[in-house]
Amino acid sequence: MSDKFRFGLEAEFMLADSNTFRPLWYKDVTFKTLDNIFTGLSLEGIPSLEGLSEEPPHSKLMPFIVEGYGVPDENMEIIDAYPKGIEIRTPVCTSVDQTLKVYKDLYARVESALKQHQMVPIAISHHPIETKFNGPQNKRRHDFWMWAQEVMTTYGPDINVSFPAEITQELFSNTEDLHLKVNHYAPSMAALSLASPFYGGAPWLVKGQRGKSYRTFKRSVIAPAIELHPDEKFRIEFKVFEMTNDVADFEAYFHLVLGLFLSQDLAGRASNQERIYDSGTIARLGLHFDDVRKILGELFESCEKTLPQFGFSTHSLKRLHHRFETRNHISDQMLAIYDQTDSIPAVLKEYSYLEDNRGIKI
Repeated sequence: MSDKFRFGLEAEFMLADSNTFRPLWYKDVTFKTLDNIFTGLSLEGIPSLEGLSEEPPHSKLMPFIVEGYGVPDENMEIIDAYPKGIEIRTPVCTSVDQTLKVYKDLYARVESALKQHQMVPIAISHHPIETKFNGPQNKRRHDFWMWAQEVMTTYGPDINVSFPAEITQELFSNTEDLHLKVNHYAPSMAALSLASPFYGGAPWLVKGQRGKSYRTFKRSVIAPAIELHPDEKFRIEFKVFEMTNDVADFEAYFHLVLGLFLSQDLAGRASNQERIYDSGTIARLGLHFDDVRKILGELFESCEKTLPQFGFSTHSLKRLHHRFETRNHISDQMLAIYDQTDSIPAVLKEYSYLEDNRGIKI
C-alpha cells in the first residue's frame, strides 16, 4: 500500500555569509536579490510542480521561496518582502526516498547559486542573534499579523503526507479526535529534533538554566502542531519538528509521522492547553522531561508494529531511538561547539552543509 501515499518536504534555512559565517537577515539581503537567484536556477529533472502554490511577491512558480515578511500596498496586496531566509520545497513525490532525493538535488542547486553571492544556507531553527521584528500590518486579522512578525526569527521544516483514500476517509471522519491525538504526541516528537539553543547572541537561558529550543518555546503558545488541507487531496502538514542538516533525520521524521497517523492503538489524547504546556516544558528540558520518555516509548513501540503493515521500513527510526536513549539533542551538539569556540559563527559553519543518509558531506 505504500505506493498509494504521497509526500512532500518544506525546509526553511537561515542565511549566513559564506566566508565569515556571520548570520544574515533582512537588513543584509533583499527579496529581489534572492528571487533573481532562484528564477535563474534550472529545474531540469525535477518532478512536476503541480500541487505547489504561487507565493507573492514571487513572479514565478518555483520549488524555492524567499521566506520572510510580506510587505503590503494600501490594498493589503503583497508587493515586496523582507527576507528572513529561504525555503526549499519539494514537489509532490510518490515515496519518502524520492522526496529526499529531490530535496538533496534542489539543495545542491540552491547552495551552489548562493555561494556565487557569498551566502550559504544554515540549518538552525531560530536566528541566533536577532530576537524581534516589527513590520507594517500585512494581515487583516490582527492575530495573523502578530504571528507573521514572530516567525521572522524562526526556521523549521514541514512534513507533508497524503494517504490512500480509505485511510484518508477514516482520518478526516473525526478531525477533532485527530487533533487531540496529535496534541498528546507531537510535543514529545519535537523533543527529538530540538535545534535552536541560542537567543540574542548567547545560549538561551530560562530560569537560570540553558534551554534546548527557543523556537519551540516561542511557537508553543499559538502555532498549531498540524494543518489539514482537505482542498489539497487531504494533505496533512506536520509542523513541530526543528531544522536539521542530516537527511537521515528527515527520513526518520517522515516515518515517525506516518506511525503517528496510522497507528490504531495510540490511546493518548490531549487538549490544546496541555499541548502548549508540554511544548513549553520540552523547549526547556527536551528529552529530560519525564513524560516524554513514556510517550515516546509508546510511540516507538506502536510504529514498529504498524509501519510494516503498510509497507514501510522502521530502520530509519534507529537513529531516533539512539537519540532518545542517550538524551543527546542537536542543541547539545551546537552548545558543545559554542563552549569550545565561544563563537556562534563556528557553530553555524558546522551546520552549513547537507549530510546524506550515510553521514557523508555533499
